[in-house]
Amino acid sequence: MKAILVLEDGTIFKGESFGAAGERYGEVVFNTSMTGYQEILTDPSYKGQIVDMTYPLMGNYGVNAEDVESRKLFLEGFVVKEYSKIASNWRSNQSLGDYLKENKIMGIEGIDTRALTLHIRRAGAMKAALSTIDLNEKSLVKKARRLAGLVGVDLVKEVTIDKKYVWRSHSAMHKPRFTVVVLDCGVKYNILRELAERKCRVIVLPAQATAEEILSLKPDGLLLSNGPGDPAAVGYVVETTRKLIGKLPIFGICLGHQMLGLALGGKTYKLKFGHHGANHPVKDLKTGKVSITAQNHGFCVDIGSLNKKDIEITHVNLNDQTLEGIRHKKLPVFSIQFHPEASPGPHDARYLFGDFIKLMERSNAKKK
Repeated sequence: MKAILVLEDGTIFKGESFGAAGERYGEVVFNTSMTGYQEILTDPSYKGQIVDMTYPLMGNYGVNAEDVESRKLFLEGFVVKEYSKIASNWRSNQSLGDYLKENKIMGIEGIDTRALTLHIRRAGAMKAALSTIDLNEKSLVKKARRLAGLVGVDLVKEVTIDKKYVWRSHSAMHKPRFTVVVLDCGVKYNILRELAERKCRVIVLPAQATAEEILSLKPDGLLLSNGPGDPAAVGYVVETTRKLIGKLPIFGICLGHQMLGLALGGKTYKLKFGHHGANHPVKDLKTGKVSITAQNHGFCVDIGSLNKKDIEITHVNLNDQTLEGIRHKKLPVFSIQFHPEASPGPHDARYLFGDFIKLMERSNAKKK
């Protein structure tokens, strides 16, 4: 079946459909990961976006029931150079194409993803329409241009859970050392797995949970999760975070980092084409060590907007010098822009979960 991807500036890419049929809209971004497409597909942070994979071959190892990062697929479309109809892996129980079709996600193959990526790098991430129904180029350009975009749009409400739950993990201890509340703004499951492996009882709450509801659970710490879209549009989470600063240890990841930055008085802005992939170098300013990190974000905290008297810059991106980590100088609060849970990606940054554990240990010791 023929498929067409049309960008808001009139650029056209024609290919073949290999997922669900239909018509979807979103912001096109590129991801530089070579593997891990199932984890990428199930990352809620891609809500509102069409993902262009720079690696040319996708689908060769199929999909399975274990390597998922959320309860469903939230992205708007999946763009690849070549889709492998043959899935060869002992863990595979379904093809990528069938997986997309089952989850009603559109896929397009056979286009020049290198040209698409270079165009986005030059012009920036832009709104687009992906269709197997309407193949009229002018019509699709008009539809793409009518999209609202991501700035000012609350996408967290589209991906968060309806009610709280306790994360169950085979690696969780019977007698956890800590209780951690995770505010679900689009949390990836591997964040919950990493906490459980460190003897934490993990309680996941909807993003709309109030500070009072969080404190009523008597947590040892709070984790602000990753998620999609503009952090400035999620004012209710920023306000909740502001109320909790200083009352318990807080760890923010990705969108959680941005919301914490806003709660501390900083500002955020939209990046030209964002950071999406598993090969981003980040420098720890304290140790001088460089980690290769997994990232997925289109917004960033403005370094110059933070109060340096209270806030320490801990990490920077070596590709563009953007902010990647902050820590409060007096309170048990820190955050990072990248993904330490590494799904997919390297494990260089897993130590940050240990830092969160140490914060909770010190906080509990002071209470005693």
